[in-house]
Amino acid sequence: MRSVRRFLPVLLVTIGLVAIGGISAGAAHAKGRVRLVTVPAEDRFAPFGVTIHAGDSVKWVNKDEDDHTVVSDDAFTTGGYRGVNRLLPTDGSIVLRFDHPGTFVYYCRFHAYLDSFNQPVAPGPEGGIETNGNFGTPMSGVITVLPDDN
Repeated sequence: MRSVRRFLPVLLVTIGLVAIGGISAGAAHAKGRVRLVTVPAEDRFAPFGVTIHAGDSVKWVNKDEDDHTVVSDDAFTTGGYRGVNRLLPTDGSIVLRFDHPGTFVYYCRFHAYLDSFNQPVAPGPEGGIETNGNFGTPMSGVITVLPDDN
């Protein structure tokens, strides 16, 4: 009994350190998370910018009454998925998993087009499907993919 009392403080400190180590490891990024980007009942991606880690996915969900698209802006996309041009129908979704650090810059081809500098521009009366008032911010977004921190 006396030897147990002698080692009890060492045992408690060891258990405490193991628990702290487990908490620290649990606080690190959980690989394979899915971040959500929605199209609310208006022509925009929310949020505009998302930061993830390599191995994570992004899921776009369309809650608008109009169809939209996710189209890569290949001049600025460095994290994979060049040449993406996917339809995002009403109540539909798209999921892309990003395995490499970099950026994925995208836009909706119905509600933006690329100018001569590859910058998304709102179509206004001269392009896209919006001819009666989409003169504001182009429908676009960016995913920043950081290296896997595990």
